[in-house]
Amino acid sequence: MIIITGSSGFAGTNLISYLQDFDKQELSLRYQPSQEIDLQNADAIIHLSGKAHDLKKVSQPQDYYEANFELTKQLYDAFIKSDARKFIFISSVKAAADSVNGFLPEDVIPNPQTHYGKSKLMAEEYIKSQTLPAGKSYYILRPCMIHGPGNKGNLNLLYQFVKKGIPYPLAAFENQRSFLSVENLCFVIKELLERDIPSGIYNLADDEALSTNELVAEIAKTLNLKPKLWAIPAKLIQSLAKVGDVLKLPLNSERLGKLTENYVVSNQKIKKNLGKELPISTRAGLKKTISSFN
Repeated sequence: MIIITGSSGFAGTNLISYLQDFDKQELSLRYQPSQEIDLQNADAIIHLSGKAHDLKKVSQPQDYYEANFELTKQLYDAFIKSDARKFIFISSVKAAADSVNGFLPEDVIPNPQTHYGKSKLMAEEYIKSQTLPAGKSYYILRPCMIHGPGNKGNLNLLYQFVKKGIPYPLAAFENQRSFLSVENLCFVIKELLERDIPSGIYNLADDEALSTNELVAEIAKTLNLKPKLWAIPAKLIQSLAKVGDVLKLPLNSERLGKLTENYVVSNQKIKKNLGKELPISTRAGLKKTISSFN
């Protein structure tokens, strides 16, 4: 029996479908002090539940620590006491770093700057600090930006720009960033369930990093359109984003950062331990996602 938390979210719904041949149970959890979690008959736990980063900035810091750290701590304690053999925790690359120079490996010294990243890192550190009984394994997965059919967010925002023929105004920013197809995420989780892989932290990303300009071109290609790229001076765009911070406009400093930042994630450790290639390429995965927006 596989216990899955957070199964109603984007990654969770895709995982439930992907693991259709597995005996599984969806577990809805919210943090409550001193709660006991029953993992009877569980062989493995996949912990997807948590609080995502809040772009609207309306969440309180405590919300992150309760959902991402305290609840994970309770669930992991229950795992240690249970007969289950595997614990898969979906953390985030943001537990390691908010920005990346070069590429992000697993052995980087973590330095998260947000409550989201700090709370995920606290959960990671707790898992690593506990004595692991014989026969048990844990996997801390750090995915970068997950996408797939039906996913919303910045990819959908870019899609709407291109579809309406609006030029992409941030072409002056040169960047490279990693993406993760939800299909590759589900593939890795399935492999971890079925095989004996060493416990530890694993980054998850597709093989190829793309610039946002290349991403816009991919969207245009999928729509059979010619990409429209405007290289408006970066300093002017940054000033407009600061105005967006005040006026609550779609383009604000945080969204600008997500669209233009360099964030390349190494996936070599997980590929080496699996001894397999990921099933879908960066561009093929993005094409699936983009096509689903139409």
